[in-house]
Amino acid sequence: MSLSHTHRKPVGRAVDAVALLWANQLAHPQLVVSHTAAAVLHDIETLAQRVEFIGPCGHKPTVRGGVLHRLPLSADEVTTVAGLRVTTVARTMADLLRTGERYEALVAVESAVSRRPGRGADAGQREPCTTLGEIARAVESGSTLQGTRAAREWLALADPKAGSPAETIARLRMNDAGLYPEAQVPLITPSGRRVFPDFLFRGQGLVVEIEGYRWHGSRAQHQRDTVRFNEMMSCAEVRRILRFTASEVYRRPAAMIHDIRGALARLSGAQTVE
Repeated sequence: MSLSHTHRKPVGRAVDAVALLWANQLAHPQLVVSHTAAAVLHDIETLAQRVEFIGPCGHKPTVRGGVLHRLPLSADEVTTVAGLRVTTVARTMADLLRTGERYEALVAVESAVSRRPGRGADAGQREPCTTLGEIARAVESGSTLQGTRAAREWLALADPKAGSPAETIARLRMNDAGLYPEAQVPLITPSGRRVFPDFLFRGQGLVVEIEGYRWHGSRAQHQRDTVRFNEMMSCAEVRRILRFTASEVYRRPAAMIHDIRGALARLSGAQTVE
């Protein structure tokens, strides 16, 4: 099993990470794989990939090549994945919300509660791993733990309609800039087909599409996307479409926001003239 969502086959450091999980748990059976390591084992997308464990508060085992979180953990918050003892999906998400960075935590949460491409070339779609309600209950079951207040606030921002980590980051970037488009709104094309733009600024007729590489990895998919974009442009609600790659979302967020603001301003000005 690989700890990487960016490779089809486990190579290099990914294999080392799995080996470290096994080595640490065999040496210290009381350790439970947690946080980002648990998320990846559950086939949940993450921005970071670390070797992480939860261990008993009163013990101090040495974790090789990773991080040890000393936290209370009940038996019903532990499951088994590929032979490793791992925190359940809901508890894993609660831990990330309490201790992670906001973007990192919400990428994982939105991946966990939505359908996503499975791991491997022939994996197809995997179903949601949990629900926002289950995660909320896991957060409240540890309400005395540090970070619970932030966990509640961040969980309230989660959107199960997000289709990829890049979409999650793009939405948060836009929201942080005071831009609040509708997400995955169903539109009807003149041919009667339903299309779902990633983001729609309805008042200005601006669609923002985020090109995550996992969704557009084949010639056939690229052709389907081309037809989809052309049909989307024919919808009465759409006046312009902006497309950004995942790389632009991650590495050039200021430029993305600048382009969106500029398009919104031009479309609003054109409406005034009309």
